Amino acid sequence: MEFNDLRLFLHLVESRNFSKTAVQNHMSPSTLSRQIQRMEEELGQMLFLRDNRQVSLTAAGEKFLPFARQNWTQWQQLKQQLQVNLTELSGELKLFCSVTAAYSHLPSVLEKFRARYPQVEIQLITGDPASAVEQVQSQQADLALAGRPLNLPNSLEFHYIDDITLSLIAPRVVCTATQLLQQNPIDWQKVPFILPVEGPARQRIDQWFRHKKIKHPTIYATVAGHEGIVPMVALGCGVALLPDVVIKNSPMNPQVSSINLDMPIEPFQLGVCVQRKSLELPLVKAFWDTLSG
Repeated sequence: MEFNDLRLFLHLVESRNFSKTAVQNHMSPSTLSRQIQRMEEELGQMLFLRDNRQVSLTAAGEKFLPFARQNWTQWQQLKQQLQVNLTELSGELKLFCSVTAAYSHLPSVLEKFRARYPQVEIQLITGDPASAVEQVQSQQADLALAGRPLNLPNSLEFHYIDDITLSLIAPRVVCTATQLLQQNPIDWQKVPFILPVEGPARQRIDQWFRHKKIKHPTIYATVAGHEGIVPMVALGCGVALLPDVVIKNSPMNPQVSSINLDMPIEPFQLGVCVQRKSLELPLVKAFWDTLSG
């Protein structure tokens, strides 16, 4: 088994689609399928369950996954360490951030690094900001643009970039939520909320609930990520407490209104997080040093 086999296996785990992985690795789906089959024959176990639309890991595949991640990461680390004496760094750096952060904060973070190290390939992974820390801890990403959690794991370093403020938004259409907001005083227990599933924004919202003594909020829906919440508010499903940067950059922004709060939400810090041990790697250290210099 070769290291390239591990790379293809890990890519297929992420994409769950033979065609997508084949295209992104410049090969045909049949060639990829044969390569995976050779791995399975060598291991004597099926790694993937296949159907017409997507693939998923078998029990054996789930056991093989941490081995593949660890060995692929160690191989990448070794290659980086061997490049220390080269005049110009090259290789791949995996960076995770949310969709909104990809155009609100990432460009300024990347600009200086790309100017200094043009040969380094950035693999950008976007997703739910609540999973940013987990992406780094599981080594699926080298670094992540993340909201600082209330309890930052000891194994991580965090470089502050910005304070993220939050606002309460409500629909512009007439609905149950807007009618309840017109009452004086507002019965917050009855107002329907749309919440992110987890993450720093959710932690701040839960703090606000406690301060307002809202013990049993009416939760219309919970959503993974932030971007999908704004359209639900615009449709009249409820209200939401969201980062201002998400509200500002949403195409549905004209269809929602900001509500003044007598008790503002405490901002959270946005920054770049990394595993402390990864700072020994030349590419990661170069990126980290660029943030400070």
